[in-house]
Amino acid sequence: MRKISKSLFVLTILVFLFSTPLLAENEGKIDKTTLFKWSIIIGGGALGVAACVGAYAQSRAIQKACEGISRNPGGAPHIRFALIFGLVLIETLVIYVLLVAIIIFFVKWGKYI
Repeated sequence: MRKISKSLFVLTILVFLFSTPLLAENEGKIDKTTLFKWSIIIGGGALGVAACVGAYAQSRAIQKACEGISRNPGGAPHIRFALIFGLVLIETLVIYVLLVAIIIFFVKWGKYI
């Protein structure tokens, strides 16, 4: 599975690298609608990646906490506190990405070009 995901990652990077010259077809003129479309795509992509990684990290944290509580039931309150605190921090990172995406979405592109 790792070999497939590594190949997919390399393929994605190569597609992005080889497709960048296609974005330079306007010869210095930046279209506001194109910039707005790319901001939505980038913001949505960042939000999607952050949500996926955050969900995966939360699932791993819950899994490890359950294993820790099953091995040491006496330490359950301490493990539970660390779990809740870690989940709060992970969710906070996802919320930060959401805020950045919202800021990107609502920029008035006409003022800065």
